[in-house]
Amino acid sequence: MKGGTRNMTEFSDLWEPQADPEMWIVAAAAVLALLLVAYGPAWRVSRNIVTIAHEGGHALVALLTGRKLDGIRLHSDTSGVTVSRGRPEGAGMVLTALAGYVAPPLLGLLFAWLLELGRITLMLWFSLLLLAGMLVMIRNVFGVVSVVTTGGIIFAVSWFAPTDVQAAFAYFGASFLLLAGARPVIELQRLRAMRQAPSSDADQLSQLTGVPGLVWVFVFGLVALASLVLGGNLLIPAETFEAPSFSWTAP
Repeated sequence: MKGGTRNMTEFSDLWEPQADPEMWIVAAAAVLALLLVAYGPAWRVSRNIVTIAHEGGHALVALLTGRKLDGIRLHSDTSGVTVSRGRPEGAGMVLTALAGYVAPPLLGLLFAWLLELGRITLMLWFSLLLLAGMLVMIRNVFGVVSVVTTGGIIFAVSWFAPTDVQAAFAYFGASFLLLAGARPVIELQRLRAMRQAPSSDADQLSQLTGVPGLVWVFVFGLVALASLVLGGNLLIPAETFEAPSFSWTAP
């Protein structure tokens, strides 16, 4: 991948490995992602990305387990709902309910793995493929606007931006999903403690399996934490921890 602005003229470019960005780019992307997660006003906007990944996780697993997907709705309050039909119980329903909260951190981990392999462009275009598949099933205007806007930004960066900008954007996206995986879990348990989320994913899983909802919240949090640790390790360029080499010549 050469410097400057590049156009995606050949699909073979998707498979070409790219050099790791400089450490300051990786660090800046992680700091920006952390600010968006930690700062309340920014989180209320950026949380829409997590909702897209959350509902996309429900939808993908519903299809993979043989359920019929009726549609997805994304709302301006960053909530969402995915409606599927099939057996009201059994492994397919359990996996579908489980997929929502674990999807964002696991997607971040997948992105981190692709970036560790140097597949920056592939990671961006894989994101576009996921969004395109999800767009087909969106059933409300706000959802369409959210997905199209997100996809448009990713497309513009992958098609027009210089390589350093592409790398920074890709590392920011992966870092954000990894860091943002835990906050919705904390918010979920807070709502459950105040009895304001009686139909949450954790409570649906409790009804389906007989396992207490708090245990499922713990599972969500464990997946988010494990993904953050593993993904963070993948995102740090390998040469960062290489021991310095010394040479010595006898007099």
